[in-house]
Amino acid sequence: MRVRVLIRPKAGILDPQGQAVERALPALGFSGVENVHVGRLVELDVDDTAQLPSMCERLLTNPLIEDYEIVNV
Repeated sequence: MRVRVLIRPKAGILDPQGQAVERALPALGFSGVENVHVGRLVELDVDDTAQLPSMCERLLTNPLIEDYEIVNV
């Protein structure tokens, strides 16, 4: 089964990439954009989806500063 893991910074964690994007958008003529956060997408083909939370917590994310969401494709 193919799944996607969406990884984002936890609330309250500094996100320098998100801040840079948020500052750059008005300079490019885009307005009305706030609270930009940059994350990652990991796509996997797995036989046993029950293993995914463990994979995320042990390798794919840093549980201290990142949250994840598993999405079936």
